[in-house]
Amino acid sequence: MLYTIGDAAKKMGLSASTIRYYDKEGLLPHMNRSESGIRMFTEDDFEWIQVVERLKKSGLSIKEIKQYVDLYLKGDSTLEERRELFYARKKILEEQMESLRQTLDFLTYKCWFYDTAVEAGTADVPHEMDPADMPDDIREIKLRCGVSKY
Repeated sequence: MLYTIGDAAKKMGLSASTIRYYDKEGLLPHMNRSESGIRMFTEDDFEWIQVVERLKKSGLSIKEIKQYVDLYLKGDSTLEERRELFYARKKILEEQMESLRQTLDFLTYKCWFYDTAVEAGTADVPHEMDPADMPDDIREIKLRCGVSKY
């Protein structure tokens, strides 16, 4: 079954101009066109669009995604390069996720801190609280984050 760009945009949750841009940049290598030049999409094209979107969300630039597409089209001779690309990107994302986890831990602690302070009517209560009296998860987060005074 073939779909129009409007159908593709709706199905993928993207604007038609974004999909046109991906095609113009060579990120949709199997794009079909009607005799009059209208882009016609298949389910395979939707999978390619998903790949492009996921690579974009992973932090790759359009240029880097194009390089991946070019490597893919060259076939098995580029397997090692493609594998290295994904391992490198995975490592970067894992580092970013760890950084976000640390930030979330800090915010979780501060939410608990201010919930406790508001309930007590003073910031002195959570400041002076013995760590043994804190909920286990908050005590662990406080230690991991190195939060003591602020």
